[in-house]
Amino acid sequence: MGLRWTDTIDIAIELTEAHPDVDPQWVRFTDLHAWICALPDFKDDPTKSTEGLLEAIQMAWIDEAS
Repeated sequence: MGLRWTDTIDIAIELTEAHPDVDPQWVRFTDLHAWICALPDFKDDPTKSTEGLLEAIQMAWIDEAS
């Protein structure tokens, strides 16, 4: 089935593993969007993202990284 935009915690975990040296607090939404879409398990429509979803994913990633 794959990851969808609403799978914020699972995406955050995958981003933590894919980018261990990145401080997610400073990631631009354009980069975050690209990195999410590049995840092997991500299967959602790239055009369905919103600023709110990206912010939620970024916050979950910050929590995972700390």
